Amino acid sequence: MNVQQVMETVIQDSCGDQRLPSTGDVLVAGEAGMKVTGIVTTYMATADVIRQAHAIGANLIITHEPSFYTGADQLDWVQQDPVYEAKRKLIEECGMAIWRYHDYMHMAQPDRIYTGLIKELGWESRQVDYPYPWIYEMDSLKLRDLAEELKQKLHMDVIQIVGNPDMTCSRIGILVGGGSLGLGKESMPMELMREQNLDVMICGEITEWTLCAYVNDAAMLGLNKAMLIIGHERSEEWGMKHMADWLQPLVGEIPVHFLDAKEPFLYL
Repeated sequence: MNVQQVMETVIQDSCGDQRLPSTGDVLVAGEAGMKVTGIVTTYMATADVIRQAHAIGANLIITHEPSFYTGADQLDWVQQDPVYEAKRKLIEECGMAIWRYHDYMHMAQPDRIYTGLIKELGWESRQVDYPYPWIYEMDSLKLRDLAEELKQKLHMDVIQIVGNPDMTCSRIGILVGGGSLGLGKESMPMELMREQNLDVMICGEITEWTLCAYVNDAAMLGLNKAMLIIGHERSEEWGMKHMADWLQPLVGEIPVHFLDAKEPFLYL
């Protein structure tokens, strides 16, 4: 299979014949006609991921997020930039093709980013009947214990908490990646917490004046509300991990590997 055939196979498996008139799911490096020798799935094609992919013989990286620092991988502003030039040189030296698989992944039914996260957490049986895979009913536990579970299962050193760590919770919402920003409607996360009577929201990205402020005030006012902030990467990496499992049968003998892009942060 060549790169184009792999891309079309993935999209067809995700969404059938549905195609978007405009999408960020584009080939950002390499040629569509390249023969694929190996595939890596990852949250982001960082410089380290590119090096690791090359070392294991892969020449196609399927990344969920952009490679060149803007949502649409725009290159007009980045010409002559030393970071861009060094990364582009690395990509070319490794003979790497990079395809972003984002919009079509979230369009799949169910959303394959959520599917991977929930599989990693082992919460499949906890999902509440709801149009989106966002709401989970747990046995009653303390917020601090829920945070410890997330740290263990998602391989995190620290986790940010808003609210009382000793509060009891059972009804949990999840908004991965930028979902907790509201996706075009700032009030959406707060409305979801209210309408679904959620005790805790697990978030990717946050804006401190929206959901964060809402939950903080709720806690200060004695209401049983909290949020756990795991970050964009830790909330979405697992969809790409489990992608390697469902992609392998679709591409036959081409080896498929998952590489963890890892959190971009160090904690001192």
